[in-house]
Amino acid sequence: MADSGDGQKRLPSQENLLLDYVRRLEKHKAGRKVVILHLSALRPFNRRDQHIRAAASNFDQLISDMTGQLFTLKNADIYFIFKSEALPQVETLVQKIKFLFDDDPLVAEEDKQTQSFASWYDADDDFPAILNLVQSVAQSEQERQTAVRARMDARAALKAKQQQGEPLTPEVLARVETALVRADLSNLVRRQFVCEVDSKLVPTQSFSKLFVSIQDLRETLQLGVNLVANRWLFQHLTETLDRRMLSMLTKTDGISISGEISFNINVATILSKEFQIFDDNIAASRRGQMIIELQKEDIFSNLSSFIFAREFVQDKGYRVCLDGMTLDTVTMIKRDRLGVDMTKLVWSPDLVDGGEEVHKLLKSMVKHEGEEKFILIRCDNREAIDFGKSVGINRFQGRFVENLIAEDGRRRGLLRLKRRIERN
Repeated sequence: MADSGDGQKRLPSQENLLLDYVRRLEKHKAGRKVVILHLSALRPFNRRDQHIRAAASNFDQLISDMTGQLFTLKNADIYFIFKSEALPQVETLVQKIKFLFDDDPLVAEEDKQTQSFASWYDADDDFPAILNLVQSVAQSEQERQTAVRARMDARAALKAKQQQGEPLTPEVLARVETALVRADLSNLVRRQFVCEVDSKLVPTQSFSKLFVSIQDLRETLQLGVNLVANRWLFQHLTETLDRRMLSMLTKTDGISISGEISFNINVATILSKEFQIFDDNIAASRRGQMIIELQKEDIFSNLSSFIFAREFVQDKGYRVCLDGMTLDTVTMIKRDRLGVDMTKLVWSPDLVDGGEEVHKLLKSMVKHEGEEKFILIRCDNREAIDFGKSVGINRFQGRFVENLIAEDGRRRGLLRLKRRIERN
């Protein structure tokens, strides 16, 4: 058997299932109709996953009654193949779904659109046209999947090359920094939120961290270089990135800086003319909404420079966060002497495995310094949240928190859709 056919059997897409269904329908096409909802023609903000699910759920009863079969394609189009006697019900459902999207140009200006919201076919009369259409859809999806796999393979090859790539030497660093000057880094700036999380795992955003993804940077610049191989040269590279970040934050059209934000920079950057230019261009009210994050290695490489820099930015109204603390370092460093406003503690299962003694120590530390001064970061699972709350930490950052934000957004979106349906 051919590899492609075997792959389709292992991972049947909705497009392949639809094609198989239509081929089998040829012998039973009498008394069947097809309606296609062209949701792919909606504006992007109207065809998010929750919108498509809400539209498709209208057909649940007819599917349960064995009256029809539904297929939701990758591009968001919905195909419903049903018995002719259910036509009045299906027409009512399609009209109901149109109400969901009545503010979209596809519906609001349907008479002016070349693409209608829905297309209707009679399986007996229009079978060749239906089959050709479905074959085209399945072919397009197969080509898309092939292209995606090719891109993923190329990306994996590049990652492997970078991980085993040439070391970061002064000469290579000079070449990388030259590339950075020309590169548009605004597309590489990522945002991750710090949130309070309640007992029902509902997140409330406190502030967001802006950072340049080193992994994406390597891929975008197509560098066969292990950027983190040499710690001290990488530190120099981050100072270059600091200057680019300050420049982007100064230009409000470059990236969004709404709300409270934090960003990592080096002590040397704070003492540079680039930071002075940045500070001169920032309104006094914005300084109080900005948190400067500093790495412990940078702080202790020159403690006197840090103290001077910390006092300088705090006098200006910025807050200072000590980033990247681990269980070992958080118990050794006297943060009250450093004068930082908050501390980020890296989540690790070691925090749980440390036993009751570690738990009591952290709980005492959080209580003494104040829960508002601690953030648990790199939280990739619920265990991190549960542990943090057990020692008094209420603010978290990491992939699990981002998932909670997305889930909360989906929940709110479905609630809005439900209310909208009820109003209609």
